[in-house]
Amino acid sequence: MMMNKSLFLTYLYLLIYILLSSGVILYNKWVLSPKYFNFPFPITLTMIHMGFSGAVAFFLVRVFKVVTPVKMTFEIYATCVVPISAFFASSLWFGNTAYLHISVAFIQMLKALMPVATLIMAVLCGTDKLRWDVLLNMLLVSVGVVISSYGEIHFNVIGTLYQVTGIFAEALRLVLTQVLLQKKGLTLNPITSLYYIAPCSFAFLFVPWYLLEKSNMEVSQIQFNFWIFFSNALCALALNLSIFLVIGRTGAVTIRVAGVLKDWILIALSTVIFPESAITGLNIIGYAIALCGVVMYNYIKVRDVKASQIPPETIIPERMTNDDDDDTRSSSAVDEEAPLMASSRLSHIARSQLTSRDA
Repeated sequence: MMMNKSLFLTYLYLLIYILLSSGVILYNKWVLSPKYFNFPFPITLTMIHMGFSGAVAFFLVRVFKVVTPVKMTFEIYATCVVPISAFFASSLWFGNTAYLHISVAFIQMLKALMPVATLIMAVLCGTDKLRWDVLLNMLLVSVGVVISSYGEIHFNVIGTLYQVTGIFAEALRLVLTQVLLQKKGLTLNPITSLYYIAPCSFAFLFVPWYLLEKSNMEVSQIQFNFWIFFSNALCALALNLSIFLVIGRTGAVTIRVAGVLKDWILIALSTVIFPESAITGLNIIGYAIALCGVVMYNYIKVRDVKASQIPPETIIPERMTNDDDDDTRSSSAVDEEAPLMASSRLSHIARSQLTSRDA
């Protein structure tokens, strides 16, 4: 009975996460699109999310004591949190702006490039080594995305560049999280990450908002509906809390699988809700190829993590019989998995944190 209840809660939390993630993405698209609610100010919308989530996180941490804040010194905040917040704000800015130019379905297909971007940034920053098996998978993902892009009906260069830039900014944020925070022994869950990062990201977004959107925000042209923006920000916050629940009951692999399922559901829903999100057969073929690369990449990561957990006494005989196996059990795989497991799946927070970026 207890096991059935635990399994039921796990699937329930995963279902809530998938529904909230898909819903917020579609909601943000509807708010930003000139064809629907017509609030074409992605930086402003992101700042609303940041301000609201940062305020709620403050109350959860300082007033209601739901979670305990980490020991954060000024030096750590200035050298770690500030640069991470800067790239997080950049990923939100570019990712949200892409929704003004390209469809939800195509954006989800482009997000298959996230493992590629993360690997490139990890290699450049020296936190991972380039391996042929991983490189071949990344090449497969890239080819699939190129095919999917070629088959896109409403392909837009500007929107694609915005989305790809946002993906690489997010990948760099993940690597910096591993390099700067984890090496200092700090682990942030979704609530504490909002508590520390949201206010700083809000400050970084203020500069591009002032330069790019403030002058265009004439009061006579703005549809400001309090309940629309409040419910939008509330849904984004609820998504972060659902991630917190999912992380506590599942592992990084399960969340990845749920993320893939969510992407397929979102692509299907977007084609129904937004007519401009129509997809072609070439879109599907390209995305399927890219997805195969992502699945194979996840398999390699899981295999490497399991290999790293084998007791030394069982590894020594294996090395004596086949020295070549050492090359396939690189410890760098554990380091790359760290942002997902040791740091409470921060990479997924980036996809959905405030889901401003994911949406």
